Amino acid sequence: MKSIRKPTFTEAVTPIVSMFFILLVGRGIYGAPIETLLIISSSIAAFIAWRVGLTWDDMIEGVSEKIAKAMPAILILIAVGIVVGTWMLSGTIPMLIYYGIQIVNPKFFFVTAFIICAILSTCTGTSWGSCATIGVVLIVIAQGLGIPLPITAAAVVGGSYFGDKMSPLSDTTNLAPLAAGANIFDHIRHMFYTTLPASLATLAIYAVLGFRTNAEVLTGTETIEGMLDNISSIFNLNVVVLFIPVIIILIGSITRKPTIPVMLLSSLSAGIIAVVFQGFSIQDFLNVTVNGFSLDLVAARGIDTSQILPEISKLLNRGGINSMMETIRMILCAFSFAGIITKSGCLDVILQKLLEYVKNRAGLIISTMASTILMAITTGSDFLTILIPGELFADAYKKMGLASRNLSRTLEDCGTCVVALIPWSAAGAYCAGVLGVSTLEYLPYSFFGFFSVLMALICAITGYGILSLDDEKKSNQKRRS
Repeated sequence: MKSIRKPTFTEAVTPIVSMFFILLVGRGIYGAPIETLLIISSSIAAFIAWRVGLTWDDMIEGVSEKIAKAMPAILILIAVGIVVGTWMLSGTIPMLIYYGIQIVNPKFFFVTAFIICAILSTCTGTSWGSCATIGVVLIVIAQGLGIPLPITAAAVVGGSYFGDKMSPLSDTTNLAPLAAGANIFDHIRHMFYTTLPASLATLAIYAVLGFRTNAEVLTGTETIEGMLDNISSIFNLNVVVLFIPVIIILIGSITRKPTIPVMLLSSLSAGIIAVVFQGFSIQDFLNVTVNGFSLDLVAARGIDTSQILPEISKLLNRGGINSMMETIRMILCAFSFAGIITKSGCLDVILQKLLEYVKNRAGLIISTMASTILMAITTGSDFLTILIPGELFADAYKKMGLASRNLSRTLEDCGTCVVALIPWSAAGAYCAGVLGVSTLEYLPYSFFGFFSVLMALICAITGYGILSLDDEKKSNQKRRS
C-alpha cells in the first residue's frame, strides 16, 4: 500500500491556480462549457492527489462525500423547476406580473427589487426561496418592461443574501457564530457595522442606475397594454385564489418547515388551481412539472396564440425540471473538483500557510477574509466556506484578544455574500438557473457582495467595529446587571 503524505505548498496550490487559468482562458476567451473546464481541473487535482498517495477509491470517496452534501441543494433545484412550471400553469406568476407591471416604477426598479427581496429573505431566512419566488417574478417583470436583466438579477441576489446574512432563521446566520463560538444575536448585531453601510451604498448605486435606465421600451403604452391584455385573456386573475401557492411558501418558510415538502405542497395547490380554476387538464399539470409551461398548452384550449405578443411568450415559457438540468450538471462537476482537493489535504495546507503570516489584528482578519473567499471559490459550498475557516481561526482570535463575533461577521461578509457570485458554486449555479441570468452577467452589478467585503477590509485596517474580548466581557457584565 502506498503511504499518504501531506501535499507540499506547491502541490496544494497547483489545482487551484490551474483551475483559475483554465476557467479564465477556456470560458473567458473561447467560451467553452464550464462543466468541461471543471472536469479538466478535477483531473489535475486527481493527479496531485495520486502524487500524495490517494488511490482512485479514495478520490471517489471524497467526491461522493461532497456530492452527498450537495444533494439537498440538487433536490431543491428540482423542486424549484416544478414550482415555476406549476405556478405558471395556475396563473400565479402571470398574476404577479400583471399587477407588478402596473405598480412598479421603472426608475426605482432596482432599489425596489433589492428591498423586497431583503425583506422577504429576512422574514423567511432563505435566500434561495426569495430568488425562486419573488425573484423570478421581478426578473419576468423586468424582461417585459425592457429593464436590464443582469442588474435586476444582481439586485435580487443581493437583497436575498441580505436576509440570508441577517435573519436569525437563516442556516448560515446560525452556522457562522456556531463555527466561531459566538452568540447568534450578538453576531447579528455586530454585522450591522458592515451590512448597513454596504446596503446603503448598494441602494445609492442602484438608484443612479435606475434613473439612467433606457425608458424607451417602458414608455411604449401600446406594448404594455398589449401584454396586459394577453395575460388577462389567457388566465383568470383572481388574486385571492392565485395567491394561495405563495402563501403556502411563506408560511412554510416562516414556520421553518422542510423546504422541499413545502415547495411540493405549493406546486400541488397550484396544480389544483390550474385544473379547477384555469381549465387545464391533469395531464397538463403533470407535463409542466418536467417540461415547464408552454403556450402550446394554451392553444389546446382554443385560444389563438398568434395574437399573443412575443414578449409574453418569452415571459411565460419557462419552468420544469428540465430547466434545472444545466445547473445540476455544473454543481456535480464543481463538487467533483472540491471533493478531490479536500480529500488530498490541499486546502488544509493552504490555510495553515496563511496563518504563518498573521502578525496583528489586521493581518488576522485579512487572512480570514482571504481564506473564506478561497473556500468559496474552490469548494463552491456556503457551509464549507464558513465552517473550515471558522474552525481554523477560532483559537487565533482568542489568542489575539478579539471577540469571536469579529470572526463570525467576517465569515458572513466574505462567505455568505460572496459564494453566490461564484459561477461554479451551488449558490451561484442555483441563482443563475432560477433567474435565467448567468452568474458572470450579474457579477459586475453585485454591489452588495463587493461592499460587504470592502467594509470587512475597512474594519480590519481601521479597527472600526472591532470588539476586543475585554470589551465583550464588560458589555456582558453590564447587560447582566
